[in-house]
Order: sequence, then C-alpha cells, then structure tokens
Amino acid sequence: MMRPNPWRLAALLILIVAVFGGAGLVKGAFYIGKHEGDTLHLAEIVLRMAAGQWPHLDFMTPIGALAMAPLALLVRLGAGLGHAIFLSQILVALILMPAVIRVARSRFGSPWGWAYGGFVMILCVALVHGEAQRAVSISMHYNRWSWAIAYVVLPLVMIAPEGRARPWLDGVILGLGMAALVLIKATYFAALMPAVVVTLLARRWWGMAGAALVAGLAVAGIVTLWAGAGFWAAYLGDLVAVATSPTRPQPGEPWTAVVAAPAFMGASLTLVAAVILLRQAGRMSEGLMLLLLMPGFFYIVFQNFGNDPQWLVLVALFALRLRPAPGLRGGFGWDLGAALSQVAVLALAFGAPSALNLGYSPFRHLATPAEKMIPLLSGLPAHDDVLALEARIHGMTLTVAGDGPDTPYAGYRAMADRGEPALLNGEELPVCEQQTGVVAWFETVTRELIANGHAGQRLMAADLYSSFWFWGDFRPVEGAAPWSYGGTAGLGNADYLVVPLCPVAASVRNSMLKALIDESWRLTEVERTPLYILIEASAP
Repeated sequence: MMRPNPWRLAALLILIVAVFGGAGLVKGAFYIGKHEGDTLHLAEIVLRMAAGQWPHLDFMTPIGALAMAPLALLVRLGAGLGHAIFLSQILVALILMPAVIRVARSRFGSPWGWAYGGFVMILCVALVHGEAQRAVSISMHYNRWSWAIAYVVLPLVMIAPEGRARPWLDGVILGLGMAALVLIKATYFAALMPAVVVTLLARRWWGMAGAALVAGLAVAGIVTLWAGAGFWAAYLGDLVAVATSPTRPQPGEPWTAVVAAPAFMGASLTLVAAVILLRQAGRMSEGLMLLLLMPGFFYIVFQNFGNDPQWLVLVALFALRLRPAPGLRGGFGWDLGAALSQVAVLALAFGAPSALNLGYSPFRHLATPAEKMIPLLSGLPAHDDVLALEARIHGMTLTVAGDGPDTPYAGYRAMADRGEPALLNGEELPVCEQQTGVVAWFETVTRELIANGHAGQRLMAADLYSSFWFWGDFRPVEGAAPWSYGGTAGLGNADYLVVPLCPVAASVRNSMLKALIDESWRLTEVERTPLYILIEASAP
C-alpha cells in the first residue's frame, strides 16, 4: 500500500479548510435559510455557556458540553455568534487534522486516504447537517462533528495499520475520540462502543485498548475536576429525561422505517452485502466489526433528525480499501474484489446527495442574496451576524383547527383524532400552532410583558423555547431547557410561566400542562392577553 506524503496531505487538508471553511467568513455573516428555532436553541446554550454556566448543571439539555464549547469560547472572546460558528468549525477541523492524517496514511493509503481526509474536513466545516435539502443551516452541527470523529476512530479499529504499528498513538486517538463523542452527543458513543470493544478484544490489540482506556479516563477525570462529580449524574439525568419524553424520544422515522423503508432499504442492503463479501474474502475481523456496527449505524440514524445515513461514505471507503487481489472468488463464483468495488459504488451512489449537499453548502451560502435577510437575534446587537429571511421570522403563519365548537365542521371533531385537549385550570386551550414568525411572537410578547411590569423577571414558556431574555430585560431560568421536551424542569426557579395560546410546538405545551396536572402544581392566572396566559406556578 502506497502511503500519502504527510506534508502534501496536510497541505490539501489545510487548503480544503481554508476554502470551504473560509467561505463563510468572506460572506461576513451567517445567512440561514431554515431551522430558525434550532438556531435560537443553539444561541441560548452558547450564550449561557459563554456566561459561565454548565450544561446539565445550570440548564437541561441532552447535548454534550463539547458540542457548544468552541462556540462559547469564541463568543466569550468577543466574537459575534455568526463568526463564532464559522471559526469554531475551522477550529474543530484543525484539531482533528493530525489524527485524520494518521488514519489516512496508516489505514487507507493512496488514493483513498486523500478522499477520506478531504471528506472528514468537509464534515467539520459544512453549513448544512446533510440530506438533500439545499437551504443553509447550522442546526445539528454536532451530528456532523460526531460523524467526523467516528470517521477517525472506526478505521483505527477496523483496518490493521500499514507500516510501523503505533498502538499507543492509535489508542490515544481512539480514547480521545470516544471521549469526545460522549461529550458531544452520547448517542454516537453508545451506538459505536460495542463494535469497537469487541473488535479490539477479538484482535487482541491490548496496547491500543489500554492506551484508549487511559486516554478516555483522563478526559473523564479532567471534566470531573473542572465541573464536579455531579456533572455526570446530571448529564445522565438529562439523557434519560429526553429518552422518556412523550414529545420527542426520537425526531424522525420509526426504527423499522430507518432500516427497511423504501428510502433506506438500498443503503441497508448495501451494508449487509459489504459484511458478507468481507467475510467471504477472509476479512473475518473486519466483517465482524461491520456486522456489529450495523445496529449502531441504524440507531444513530434513527436518533438524528432527517435520518441521514452518513455512514455510507465510510462503508464505501472500507470496501475499496479492503478489497482482495483479483481472482479470489466467493460462494456464487463472483470475483470478490470486483464485488466489493460494486458495493462501494452503490454506497457512494446512495450517499451522494447528502455528501454533495455538505460539500457545496459553503458556496451556496456565499451566493445567498442578502436582501430580505434581517438579524435573527434582533434584541442582541452584538450577535447581529446571524441573519434569517424576514418572511420566515416575522411573517406569522398559524395552523388552526377548523373543527372547533362554533364552526361548520364541529360535528367532525371527534373523528379528527387530535388526542387529549390541552387543559389549563380546566379550560381547554385552542388547537393552534405557529409555522413561521417565531421572532415576531417573541418581540410582541416581550413588549407586552415589559409594559405590564414584568421586566427583570425569570420567565419560562410552556413551549419549545423560553428565550425572552434575547428580546427584553428578563433573566434565563436556572435548570430549564433551552429546547423543552415537555416536562417541568426548572419551573420551580421561574417567576412566571408563559402559556402561549398558539405555541410553536403544541405537543410540548400540552405535555407540560399535563405534567403540571399530574404533579399537582397550583396554577394561578396573573394576566391574559390574546397571545398568552401568564401563570404563577407553585410546586406541591
């Protein structure tokens, strides 16, 4: 196996990061085309961390601290949120680059190591989470970063090194990578860890396993010393709370669809074929690891919004790198090298829409017209470098049930299967949901709340977001979730609960109100407007 020249490979990767990562900086601000609410979620976590708060300890979130730490650091150093997004992506790519070069040279060689390294850099600096939808967004950047890390750690265990073996170096990279997955999005760690452990044991790579364990425990120790021993229990508590939430245990298709629905069946069968052909080619350990990775890959896709199988490019690279020499035939008489090449082509074909979308997203962002875009965080001038379409954040579009008691369709209400009604002190709230206009709602409601004498107070919404402090003199609620999953976390620290009559997510509002009833909270109405009911909530 020919190995890429390390300096030339490094030059290529630096060039990719400079061109693809720098495209956003050239634009001067971040112009998002979708996921405005997700960006509010990111902004709240980042700004609270920049102010010294810790995820899980000071507010609830299933997202790990490391997912937002680079952005929070840059904001704390004075960057606007938009520039912090661009710079943090470049920073992550540069941090991963030495490990990527090690994997490219020792596991893939030429020419596949070049393609591998370039794609991992793209995962770091892209401006969309994947899929084939063209609109630019920073939403779920932590999924991309986690995939980039998975692309580093999995080949270390999957493919035996060429040239001089360095088990301790590879083990340290593996341990740091797995620790990073825990601290970014624990789903990836839980899904990939079994395959990694079993393969290390099957191959008897004790040195690599030992180094990985030491490196991982070192990271855990540093975090414990920095954040306190309670950090891990709080993190686990947040993960359990979200996993058991009735509103969003998973954000997309059900498990069976992720594996076997028409949109995913081809990719799933390609993965099965890769396992079978590797085993027939005598790659027993590699085939075993890929077999063990199958449920992990499916679970990650199941847990990620969009259900995007971004493992496809990695499977293609594995198939190309592990092909046997021509002439080796399998049980059906196929040339196994050619068959694995065909598997790689299939994997690349199925993965191409997402991969191409990632690759040219920075240039699509660069070409985004700035007209009709306004600052998303209009109440925070220091972060006016994140802009969104005015029509999406100020144009109020509502979805309202048309079969209410006084409508011509009232007789059909029982057939609508709308579930249990949302009840507040016995009053049934309207069936209504915002589709666009989240900033218009916050600007209007915060003006009313300030005019009614509630400035300086801690407000929590019975809705997805409670970001009132972005638009007025309010304070964030300790223990509350920047993205609510329907429970009462943090409510005891709030001065008031704002119950929207037409929320962003009716399921979250309804789940929260049901939890208040189930937990016997005393709810006292303080004021009512056409947009919200203000409640003083007292714990039982």
